[in-house]
Amino acid sequence: MDKASLIELVTPIVSAINLEVDRVEIRPAGRRKLVQVFLDGDGPAGGGPDMDQIADATRAISKALDAANFGSGAYTLEVSSRGLNRPLVEPKHFRRNLGRLVELTEAGADASMYTGRIKEVDEAGVTLDVDGKPTHLDYAQIERAFVQVELS
Repeated sequence: MDKASLIELVTPIVSAINLEVDRVEIRPAGRRKLVQVFLDGDGPAGGGPDMDQIADATRAISKALDAANFGSGAYTLEVSSRGLNRPLVEPKHFRRNLGRLVELTEAGADASMYTGRIKEVDEAGVTLDVDGKPTHLDYAQIERAFVQVELS
C-alpha cells in the first residue's frame, strides 16, 4: 500500500471522529515498516485534536489496516497530531492556534519578522499582539509562520 492508498483508506475513518489527515509517512524500519499518520482537526476546544480523539483514531485505523491486510510483513503504526513544529500554512492552522505565541516572517525583499500572540483570525489574515500593538498580516504577506514553544 502506498501513501495515496493509505490516505484514501484512513480519511473516512478519521472524518467520522471529526479529524482530518494532515499527512502520512511510510518508511522502512528494519524488517518492519513504520506507518505514521498525522492528524489535525478542531478538537473539542477548537485548538486541535485531543488525546481521546487520537486514541480513538489509532484504534480505528489499526482495525482498518488489519482488515485491509496492509502491505506484506509487520508494521508499526504511529498516530499523532500534526505537531507544534509544523509550519502554519492555512487559515485553519492559525485559527487552531489562537492565543499562542508565533513567529512570522513576512514575504518579499523587505521581509520583517514578527513575534506575537495570535489575537484574531479571519479569512483574509491574522492579527498578532506584538508588544501590546495589534499587527494585521494578510495570508499572502506571510512567508513562514511557526508556533513558539512556551515553558511555564
